[in-house]
Amino acid sequence: MIFNEQKLIITLNTQTLTLFDGGRELARYTVSTGRNGAGEQIGSGCTPRGVHRVRLRIGADCPMGAVFQGRRPTGEIFSPALAAAYPTRDWILTRILWLTGCELGKNRGGAVDTLRRYIYIHGCPDSEPMGEPRSHGCIRMRNQDLMELFKQTSLGTLVVIQ
Repeated sequence: MIFNEQKLIITLNTQTLTLFDGGRELARYTVSTGRNGAGEQIGSGCTPRGVHRVRLRIGADCPMGAVFQGRRPTGEIFSPALAAAYPTRDWILTRILWLTGCELGKNRGGAVDTLRRYIYIHGCPDSEPMGEPRSHGCIRMRNQDLMELFKQTSLGTLVVIQ
């Protein structure tokens, strides 16, 4: 993993993600985190707290609105018609920043492992509200915001969820 001076701070009580580089704030986005609140347990539907890193960056060459299942593009582009055809899908769109926990016993290893919980920063349909907890534990972003963040985020970027 490459370590750098970039840092993402995800603040659960304000539903924001802030990008810092070398201590300087570069951008702030409204996000949507876990509907079930904060928590680390597998199967909880909660967003894990603590120190993480970006483990994988997925979808760099995909178009905006690309649909992912199992971290692979399906070849579909999200549309209202596709949403109507699959009303129960948890849409993962555009890009994926897959997180890994850094704190053994808190968000790494065993039943609290962020990577094994498949916790991502990812895009979602524009119809989904931001600024309120609605996800299954991931950090959802507007697709355009995620495209911008993805361009500025490297492997190993520090991610603090508080």
